[in-house]
Amino acid sequence: MTQNEARKKAEALVAQMTVEERAGQLRYEAPAIPRLGVPAYNWWNEALHGVARAGKATVFPQAIAMAASFDTQLIHDVAEVISEEGRAKYNAQSARGDRDIFKGLTFWSPNVNIFRDPRWGRGHETYGEDPYLTSRLGVAFVRGLQGDGETMRAAACAKHFAVHSGPEGERHRFNAQVSKKDMAETYLPAFEALVREGHVEAVMGAYNRVNGEPACASTVLQDKLRGSWGFQGHFVSDCWAIRDFFTNHGVCADAVEAAALAINNGCDLNCGDTYYFILEAYEKGLVSEETITRAAVRLFTTRYRLGLMEGSEFDSVPLTAVEAPEHLALSKKAALESAVLLKNNGLLPLDKSALKTVAVIGPNADSRNALVGNYNGYASRYVTVQEGIIDYLEGSGVRVMTAMGCHLFKDRYEPLSHAGDRYAEAAAVAEASDAVILCLGLDWTLEGEEGDAGNSYASGDKENLLLPEPQRKLMEVIAQTGKPVVLCLMAGSDIDLSFARDHFDAILDLWYPGAQGGRAAAEILFGDVSPSGKLPVTFYESIEDLPDFEDYSMSRRTYRYMPNMAQYPFGFGLTYGDVRVTGAEASAGGEWLTVSATLENRGDAQTGEVVQVYVKCEDSPFAPANPALCAFSRVFLKAGETRTVRLPIAQTALTVVNDQGERVVDGRSFTFYVGTSQPDRKSRLLTGKDPVEIRWTL
Repeated sequence: MTQNEARKKAEALVAQMTVEERAGQLRYEAPAIPRLGVPAYNWWNEALHGVARAGKATVFPQAIAMAASFDTQLIHDVAEVISEEGRAKYNAQSARGDRDIFKGLTFWSPNVNIFRDPRWGRGHETYGEDPYLTSRLGVAFVRGLQGDGETMRAAACAKHFAVHSGPEGERHRFNAQVSKKDMAETYLPAFEALVREGHVEAVMGAYNRVNGEPACASTVLQDKLRGSWGFQGHFVSDCWAIRDFFTNHGVCADAVEAAALAINNGCDLNCGDTYYFILEAYEKGLVSEETITRAAVRLFTTRYRLGLMEGSEFDSVPLTAVEAPEHLALSKKAALESAVLLKNNGLLPLDKSALKTVAVIGPNADSRNALVGNYNGYASRYVTVQEGIIDYLEGSGVRVMTAMGCHLFKDRYEPLSHAGDRYAEAAAVAEASDAVILCLGLDWTLEGEEGDAGNSYASGDKENLLLPEPQRKLMEVIAQTGKPVVLCLMAGSDIDLSFARDHFDAILDLWYPGAQGGRAAAEILFGDVSPSGKLPVTFYESIEDLPDFEDYSMSRRTYRYMPNMAQYPFGFGLTYGDVRVTGAEASAGGEWLTVSATLENRGDAQTGEVVQVYVKCEDSPFAPANPALCAFSRVFLKAGETRTVRLPIAQTALTVVNDQGERVVDGRSFTFYVGTSQPDRKSRLLTGKDPVEIRWTL
């Protein structure tokens, strides 16, 4: 049913409700209205990388991992699976009267905030630091989740609107001060794309203030959203964010004023308890009946579009859809495409015919936490990296020896032991092996959301880019054995890899690879599949390269504005092949340019690869300091294969954002860089490849 048809039905239904009944529907745990046949509904549901917090579901790699795939079709397909499993679970549970939290179809995903600072604990929920990449992947997710049929399969939600990326400990009182240029160039493009192109059904407001206004009651942001962009869906607050209006931000005296400010400024749904005071605000004349009605109509419009009020073609999706074999296969495919090979001196892929014993060492080797990230579902089977390698090598004659090595962050594993109680075992196992697979990193207990992560000292954020001290010591212990080592990093953000770079033979970033992650890791390590992911974030050499965490200016931030060389750059990732762009040309037509790139795999291994196009306006003072991503395409090439790929580029790539936040044509001379990485100096050094340059003049 169309938006207009659903709205008319919603208007007719809401017209039959009392003011009290309408106000009651504006809370996330909306009660039933039996006399009108309205069932209870809980709006709070999560699906960042699989149906979350609602029992069994396919657990895909974390969002930041899937961003490393640079694969819009993959993201679309993952979201489509999520919507199918969500329907299956909703059908089974609602039929039994279970309408509890996390069991509905309004999913508060994706998170399209910009991962502007590697210290932010929630950064692994995002698609990285680049607004273009984030917008393309976000739109793909929304389209996959919502579908394009008469009925929405599920409702997506773009969060957190806007200018939200830490610090977590300050989010309830923080005022993000951001320029008009940075707002329009960096913080808003993904939200605009999800609204204009993806037709996302919901938008969630952030906790923080934005230039003084609470994000959940910002007239400036609402004017953009419903005015300039034409948003037709509903707006929801982050959870208990409206309570912050009077408890932390100090913009209201009490809950009554806070509820009035939020709903009057466009917040239809409250995740929290402040909208219990809507009726009191109404009785005091702070909120009109028309405003309450408007919000209720928007919410019931969504419920009608989902077929929750009158039934739909999705009511027959069976519970057997959950963790279907093809869904688990897609999860493994996502893990395979997400892995980023950062270093390889020839150790990888491992040749099992030349090995007698392999060591698998480290606190994340056999960790389920390191597979799932946060906002996750619960798999029926988890395959850790250790399990994946043991299963892969079964029957091959290769012995697998394992050791914990150290605790994830404590100085000892057993409380009664001395500090470093697992180092000797790890060293012995390494010395008895032909090669070492060292699994280090973090998990959601160390980087994540305030209140969820266990590192209370930083509220889920990282204080620096270092691995915990016990893991740094373990790296030294393993390096001293002199054995060949591949470091498998399992984390959701930039980690200082300088020691591993200098002492180990290979570095493979697995991120949080999902419940099938161990199988994928084994297939990559032993060469069944070539790694092909690219970094969606910059790995900085030092935290000293960055401004203060609380500074929301983009100056010196991300690959577009950083003045120094990265440790590992955005867009970088090696493969077992050798794909080069051997030629490229551009042509214009209507609202689009087209770059045609010829790729050749000169290596001996077939591989996936990501061709990337960056653009630099050479004669405008408003252009980003460095070339910016404007197109990408994932391709697959057999050994020796040559292929031509055409990449469409919007004419907006030839514009800049001025200091007033206006996107304008302000230059005539442009350079396109076409390659398999960024055109920066460090990428050229690491790959030994130069991109093809195309000069373009307006």
